[in-house]
Amino acid sequence: MAGTETKPRVATVWLGGCSGCHMSFLDLDERLLDLADKIQLVYSPIADVKEFPQNVDITLVEGAVTNDENEEMAHIIRKHSRYVLSFGDCATTGNVTAMRNRFGTEALIDRAYQELADISNSKPNDHTLIAQLLPQAIPLHHVIRVDAFLHGCPPTPDEIWFAINELLNGRIPVFNTQFLRYG
Repeated sequence: MAGTETKPRVATVWLGGCSGCHMSFLDLDERLLDLADKIQLVYSPIADVKEFPQNVDITLVEGAVTNDENEEMAHIIRKHSRYVLSFGDCATTGNVTAMRNRFGTEALIDRAYQELADISNSKPNDHTLIAQLLPQAIPLHHVIRVDAFLHGCPPTPDEIWFAINELLNGRIPVFNTQFLRYG
């Protein structure tokens, strides 16, 4: 370990999305070892931490805000994070997750719990077992202040590496044509 210096505290969070952004994060491959030397991962779906910690330097948030638990977590993240990065297209625009918006929550719940049910076709009438859906899936910046946006479905490992390193150096990442993708 590198003496008594404190490594930046980094978190990754998965809200309403598919986990593709986290899979792309894991595709950093050998750069994960370099990253492990630079940071302390304090919260992530790839780590078994139950509560979001205080004093986080950088938080990457994947997924749209889809339910009351996501909304509450977004506020906790903002309160305890220096930088919040909207991580991937679901977090930045709503993307695929927001496709549900045209149907409404009741139709969505009916489809999931009644029409497609194999065993029991009863829908939840209270929200002690599942989170209460918001009327629409919304991008993270509609709920909290976001410091930077990393687009992509999912973002490439190179884009993720660039964004994290910029934030670790106290800079908001600005993506130039090097990272633009064409059809």
